[in-house]
Amino acid sequence: MKRSQLVGIAMVAAMLTLAVSGLGAQAYPTKPIKLVVGFGPGGVGDLTARTVAAKVSEMIGQQILIDNRPSAGGIVAADAVAKAAPDGYTIFLMSNGNAVSESLYKSLPFDLQKDFAMVTTLGFFDLAVVVKGDSPHATMKDLLAWLRANPGKENIGTINVGSTQNLAAELLLSLGDIDAEVIPYKGSPDVLVALRGNDVQVGVDMLAPLVNQAKSGAVKILATTGEQRYAGTPTIPTVAESGIPGYSASSWNAIAVPAKTPQAIVDFLNKEFNAALASPDVRAKLLELGVTAKGGSPDDMKKLVDSEVTKWDKVIARAGIVKQ
Repeated sequence: MKRSQLVGIAMVAAMLTLAVSGLGAQAYPTKPIKLVVGFGPGGVGDLTARTVAAKVSEMIGQQILIDNRPSAGGIVAADAVAKAAPDGYTIFLMSNGNAVSESLYKSLPFDLQKDFAMVTTLGFFDLAVVVKGDSPHATMKDLLAWLRANPGKENIGTINVGSTQNLAAELLLSLGDIDAEVIPYKGSPDVLVALRGNDVQVGVDMLAPLVNQAKSGAVKILATTGEQRYAGTPTIPTVAESGIPGYSASSWNAIAVPAKTPQAIVDFLNKEFNAALASPDVRAKLLELGVTAKGGSPDDMKKLVDSEVTKWDKVIARAGIVKQ
């Protein structure tokens, strides 16, 4: 066979391979996709997932069905996805809680950094540092000055040990060189009751539910905990702006898939979820939930997860929190 014929056959084979692979990529998805959520219905994470998934469903012409599997640390949901077929039909709503669980538990049935392929972040939602409405502290700078001048005299209320709120308070002590007691409560209402009763003098909790409390005068929001000011409360400074440079403690949600999922599917999901997040109506709905929409590349998400695991591992160790 002549060399020119061999070259021609090779070219045809290459074109056929490309056509088949392209056809395969275009064929996905051919059936509904299951999005496994480690929270119960109605919470911020669940509502974030539903808001974005509805838009993506509309764009790709296939349903994304929410499968709620709440459990401590989001372990049940994560394990289900880690062990699912890597075909793009089972995807995972990952959160900062999963990053915390890597250090909070002695062992997990999966490895967050090895058993998942990262797709994209969805959104970030800040926490807030609050005091009673009639507190003498008018700003976060005032509070920090008081805490540093009066070591061991103030209590900071959060929800349960190992929660984002609890660890955000511990990070405040660590980076702010503050000596105070972090007191855990069963839920956010209990924190507010303790704050009003002066059992604690400071509270750290999710920002969005506290906005109405602040409007009523029950509390004062002194600072938010993200890297930047929250768009819904632009006049409230961050903790970092107020005297603790480098402080950042936000909750976040993101999309991940089983580790061996084909790159073409990862890229497809990344493109569609980012397009949904760019939609003005999705961004507006998320803002109502206190969530700042923010997508990115799979590599961006991997860097976030790696950094979060490292950060919270140090906070947990410093706080002396016993692994579960």
